[in-house]
Amino acid sequence: MIFGSGRSRHRRASLALACTIALSLAACTLKNDAAADQSIPPPPDVAAPPKDAHITASGLASKILRVGFSDVHPSVRSKVTVLYTGWTTDGKMFETTEGKGPAGPFPIETGVIAGWREGLQLMVVGEKRRFWIPPQLAYNNEPGHPQGTLVFDVELLEVR
Repeated sequence: MIFGSGRSRHRRASLALACTIALSLAACTLKNDAAADQSIPPPPDVAAPPKDAHITASGLASKILRVGFSDVHPSVRSKVTVLYTGWTTDGKMFETTEGKGPAGPFPIETGVIAGWREGLQLMVVGEKRRFWIPPQLAYNNEPGHPQGTLVFDVELLEVR
């Protein structure tokens, strides 16, 4: 027989289906890996805070990118949920929630670097703000962490 027995045809069809599924899954994985490797372009002011940025006594600089819709500020004891992207001042993205979903809820008091702890308390729900966090409020140039001043775009989604 040219086409073989019924059992043989069934085996070939099963094998063809398995190969099709495997190739489809591999293509999806490659597509997701490629998307994960793409970084979000840095903001034009990533190198330094603009003149209209608010600078606190500690040296944290920030600028409101989108006004929030609440009057609720988180306290140091709050838990928050955020979206964010972080860059070094040379424009290299090192972390983002883009494509992963929001981060949190996490405690402000123990779950973040000092610059976030201070900056999040300036925000209200719905607000998006850019922070320029000096090394002493970030990772203090510790090995294994991004170095120097760090720039974050943070959107505050929820306060608990």
